[in-house]
Amino acid sequence: MKSRSASGKEAIRAIDDYVRHKNGKLESVANALRRLVKKTLPRSREAVNAWGIPTFNFNGPLCYMMQGKQHLTLGFMRGTSLADDAGLLEGTGKNLRHVKLKEIEQLCDANLRQLLLEAAALNERTPLTHSMRAKKKAE
Repeated sequence: MKSRSASGKEAIRAIDDYVRHKNGKLESVANALRRLVKKTLPRSREAVNAWGIPTFNFNGPLCYMMQGKQHLTLGFMRGTSLADDAGLLEGTGKNLRHVKLKEIEQLCDANLRQLLLEAAALNERTPLTHSMRAKKKAE
């Protein structure tokens, strides 16, 4: 299977295309989410993983964005490790948790920004590899 991963300007173009063609009703929400992540974590980088899914990286994979028919999914690679005091996260997987976004107004929730900051702090303490494993510290 051919990898569809991309980084840098190639990833930005690929994500622009993904957002534009996947579900036009959610294009404004997706673009607002991209701006929120960039504003909250200026050192983060957009990328596309091997499965063609837009991701945001900060010391490794941080979160991903998928457009569905009725909502945009913002998924956190280490969602089960996030405090989520506001109860925004959904899911039952071993690590992944997600937030369903339907309207731009949801992006104004300070708790969503807090999830991004908390996930970034976790990746700063223990970076992830692209295979979703914690990088081993040099001894």
